[in-house]
Amino acid sequence: MTGPRRTLRPRRFTLRARLTLVYGAMFLAAGAVLLGLTYVLFNARLGGGTLNSSSTGPSAAPGTPSGAPGPGPDPGPVHERFTDSREEALRDAAGNSLLTQGGIALLVVGAAAAGFGWLVAGRVLAPLHRVTDTARRIADAPAAGRGLHERIALAGPDDEVKELADTFDTMVERLDRSFDGQRRFVANASHELRTPLTIGRVLVETAMHRPAASADVTRLGEDLLQINSRHERLISGLLLLATSENEITERHPVDLADIVEHVVAQTAPAAARDGIEVTAQTAEAWTAGDALLLERLAHNLVENGIRHNSGTGGHVRVTCGARAGGGAELAVANSGPAVPPYEIPALFEPFRRLGGDRLATGGGAGLGLSIVRAVARAHGGDAAARPRPGGGLTVTVTLPLDGSG
Repeated sequence: MTGPRRTLRPRRFTLRARLTLVYGAMFLAAGAVLLGLTYVLFNARLGGGTLNSSSTGPSAAPGTPSGAPGPGPDPGPVHERFTDSREEALRDAAGNSLLTQGGIALLVVGAAAAGFGWLVAGRVLAPLHRVTDTARRIADAPAAGRGLHERIALAGPDDEVKELADTFDTMVERLDRSFDGQRRFVANASHELRTPLTIGRVLVETAMHRPAASADVTRLGEDLLQINSRHERLISGLLLLATSENEITERHPVDLADIVEHVVAQTAPAAARDGIEVTAQTAEAWTAGDALLLERLAHNLVENGIRHNSGTGGHVRVTCGARAGGGAELAVANSGPAVPPYEIPALFEPFRRLGGDRLATGGGAGLGLSIVRAVARAHGGDAAARPRPGGGLTVTVTLPLDGSG
């Protein structure tokens, strides 16, 4: 499991805001439809009343016989037109007043409804925020497997949100048991696998150094010790790979240049005996992490460059320093046979070597670059490789820069 740093994402339109917007928009839409229907019915009712009033015409005085002259002169068409215009103006003013005041009231009530919807949405989504906060704390734990003891334990009605929280708790509980089992396995394997190898090495060395040991026994013992040593490296590499794939829990400032110089000083004499030159060019490159794991990373890179070299006349160039774009960088370039680009991704997989070498007497266990990438990612960095034009390989490790140095 890798431990990449979580990048900050831009602010998003939250679900609470979307629910509030939808609720407010639906309320305003329903209010606008209701206001429109009220306006139409109001105009229809007012128009109907006007027509009935105007169609009756001037009424005769009570008690006046039919055909008898009225109490006064007929107002005539001028009066009717004046009355109709006044009624139409009154109807328009009433309709406009209804639309204006109703629209203002709708906006005020809509704003109040949106605020109420914001509060309701926040209360409804509060359990989801609790789920998110718990998941974030587990994800931000300093190492994989840490923080899995946390549970949401959501109380409340047995609804969809509680079902989601209970399902999340069940998943985290199973992961917690799985990581506990992995930690117990690594601890037990470290003891059970190394003990017989240590006993076997002691027995072989005892047999080799007996006064009566023949030359054949001595040569056989040397071969057995080489095989035993390879198995010890294999087991150590597997255990280191299992533990280093988790993010580092305790980090301390480390100058990568000091580690590189120490590793080169250790490996250069043995490489020189094989005719391989190891040189280093270092500058301060402070990072935060585990010094022992970083030393193993550098040692694996240099050892890998020596092992896969062209022999006499070959070289391994080690450079270390701070990158221009930020971060500490360690690069190891070695001469050697040409490496096809399509084989490079497989080199970082466990037990994969160039040419498919899996013999028990092989020089390595096929875990060197796998451990390099696992350690780099556990420190928040990464490892990459590319073929050199003249043959060989260049492996580059980048780590976050620590300014405390």
